[in-house]
Amino acid sequence: MTDKELYERLSYKPKNAYYEMSENEIKEMLEMCDDYKVYLDEGKTERECIKISEKMAIENGFVKLEDKRRLKPGDKVYKINRDKNILLAVIGTDSPEDGFNIVGAHIDSPRLDLKQNPLYESNEMALLKTHYYGGIKKYQWTAIPLALHGVVYTKSGEKVEIKIGEKETDPVFCITDLLPHLAKDQMAKKLSDGIEGEALNILIGGMGVNSEDISEKVKFKILSILNSLYGIHEEDFFTAELEVVPAFKARNVGFDESFIGGYGQDDRVCAFTALKGIFDIDAPKKTAVCLLVDKEEIGSTGNTGMLSKFFEMTIAELTAKIMSKSDIISINNAISNSACLSSDVGAAVDPNYETVYEKNNSAFAGHGMILMKYTGSRGKSGASDASAEFVYELVNIFNNNGVVWQSGELGKVDQGGGGTIAMYVGNLNMNVIDCGVPVLSMHSPFEITAKSDIYMAYKSYVAFYKDR
Repeated sequence: MTDKELYERLSYKPKNAYYEMSENEIKEMLEMCDDYKVYLDEGKTERECIKISEKMAIENGFVKLEDKRRLKPGDKVYKINRDKNILLAVIGTDSPEDGFNIVGAHIDSPRLDLKQNPLYESNEMALLKTHYYGGIKKYQWTAIPLALHGVVYTKSGEKVEIKIGEKETDPVFCITDLLPHLAKDQMAKKLSDGIEGEALNILIGGMGVNSEDISEKVKFKILSILNSLYGIHEEDFFTAELEVVPAFKARNVGFDESFIGGYGQDDRVCAFTALKGIFDIDAPKKTAVCLLVDKEEIGSTGNTGMLSKFFEMTIAELTAKIMSKSDIISINNAISNSACLSSDVGAAVDPNYETVYEKNNSAFAGHGMILMKYTGSRGKSGASDASAEFVYELVNIFNNNGVVWQSGELGKVDQGGGGTIAMYVGNLNMNVIDCGVPVLSMHSPFEITAKSDIYMAYKSYVAFYKDR
């Protein structure tokens, strides 16, 4: 053996996933990514994600967990929590006490939420005040077309679903920005301070009613339109849940169409692939579970975040319906012996900003699924650090199933960092690791992913569901 051959045998070099795929896999990848773009377009909010996920689940033979008194191997069930969480399970042949194989992703994304009293008039224009949700660069949300999604409960008790700005015939909305000719003071500020949170106000109208009896003529015109179309009064904003999201659709990116660009890929790219993976599982040994949760971008709090009891309560219900008993020891064993892929995105090295990455330990777009042993900030603060035993087990599963994968961190140690649901899953005393898709322009209104990485994430979840 030559020194070169020995070096190649001993050393590690990430692979480009596109060069490792067969023609059939490339065809499957392209079809999957077309479906994924539809998922992004139809699921721009958590509620919409749950709606399309439930539709996909039913099409793939899943039934509501509450409709089943007993569960047997091969049964496919799902449970929804407050229209913002869903848990799907394919019942395995092993006892629940041997643990479940869980892939968990979040379906909330950075955005703008309307304030509870948002509508006002200024300079004969009507605007809506917002409160940004999650970590955004505020300047990225100005001067782009925006859509309004959500629900409103009217005085009559009717639940009205709102989706304005997605059809070609719909109006869109916008946050105006200052012209460069007058932006001397603005452009002298730090980038983070160039646009203030209280300046993220949505332009929604400018043609008032021609009446001397009304002081706020444009606001009155907007209220009249909202009342005519939806039966809404201004007070109904207090009981509304309205989100402002980019109005554009997911698109192929590049001459070779090798990338997908779209809003909300963090973390709906992992939610979609986790769903597609469990749909392809029929008779696993361990029960396979796909969990989609809310509120990750603001700390996983509340009754729909990972910190809620929904997951544990549903695991208890599954255990009881499989074993015909629900004692605390059985439930604790089921959770402790489970393993979870915290299915979340990682940062792909950006050629325009290479200095913030440490390339030996960073992910590259097109090099497959990213396996992140730990996340957190700087000194691993807020991280869940996976054990050597669990990483070894997963690497073998992925290698044995032809998954192209890479390891990575979010960036240089002192540069920053971020968290996922992994730390909260780890608190339940189960093995967990972050495992997902590298993303360019993360948290922007138009995030970028490589199609090969999407496909490899799907392959990794299928392998984990069936082989662990």
